[in-house]
Amino acid sequence: MSLENARPKIAVIGTGGTFAMQARHRFDWVEYGESQVVLPIDTLLDELGGLAPHVDLFPIAFRALGSVSITPTDWLELARLIEQTALEHPDIDGFVITHGTATLEETAYFLDLALNLDMGLVITGAQRPSNTAGTDVPANLRAALAVAASPQARECGALVVMDNKVYSARDVTKSSSFDLAAFEAVPFGPLAQVDANAQVHWRRLLPANAWRRQFDLARVQSLPRVDIVTSYAGCDGVPIQALVAAGSQAIISAGLAPGRPASGEAAALAEAVRQGVVVVQSTRAMRGNVPVQDFLLRAGVLAGGDLSPHKLRILVMLALTQTKDPVQLQHWLLAG
Repeated sequence: MSLENARPKIAVIGTGGTFAMQARHRFDWVEYGESQVVLPIDTLLDELGGLAPHVDLFPIAFRALGSVSITPTDWLELARLIEQTALEHPDIDGFVITHGTATLEETAYFLDLALNLDMGLVITGAQRPSNTAGTDVPANLRAALAVAASPQARECGALVVMDNKVYSARDVTKSSSFDLAAFEAVPFGPLAQVDANAQVHWRRLLPANAWRRQFDLARVQSLPRVDIVTSYAGCDGVPIQALVAAGSQAIISAGLAPGRPASGEAAALAEAVRQGVVVVQSTRAMRGNVPVQDFLLRAGVLAGGDLSPHKLRILVMLALTQTKDPVQLQHWLLAG
């Protein structure tokens, strides 16, 4: 906490999404994007009023994005904005990033891997715009601010706060399109709960962030292209061949529940490896795990462990900025 001010100072970076959108009527919970009205974060904070009187807020505009539009370039620029803000404002005690929920977990995991901050870093969003009935914008922001100011958050890397629950960026996923309780972490559950008085009750903490200082992004101008292919009954290698032709540097195979690709994909995946593409075997199963196995070793395919396909993609994108050595990549994948 800042020595000059007894109250924590939290930077709030707005990136758009449902959190900042304005609906057309009170029950516009589905197609509110049709209004095309997105409030800047400082305007939204002013309208919401005294959500956290014990915290000093420092609003920072990033850009107004629906989270279906966010790209790896946005991730890099957001990470650098956070680093620059922390450097230029050493009195800041934590960050809250407001974000659309569609890709919230992906942005959170990228920031978890890419940043090395000794302060709380919380990503939150909303399922219903602030001007609709039953909106979750004020409650989610209030809870996120409480977590960002919590001393325990400093040790946990990037956290996701939704519906008064605190999740690890690595484990959390969105599991419902429109429910207020849309996020969960299977099978690990939340790390903490925020009560009605904005007190954070921690039930467990994460180990020290092993990824800190792993990925040096100082000279990284862009992230490599990494794609995902999903297996299903009867699929073949055509999508894989197309991705190789398009310049994919790595392909994540979201395989069938045992953690295997469909038979029609196997030859195309092996050929992709021969052409220098990194291939990682994952599974589309929610509680899946893909260990190192003989069939993968024979094909030169890496094992994805228990990370979801879309989070494996993020880890591989960052890892490829450092190395293509398969031994090192496999170590990072199973440690991720």
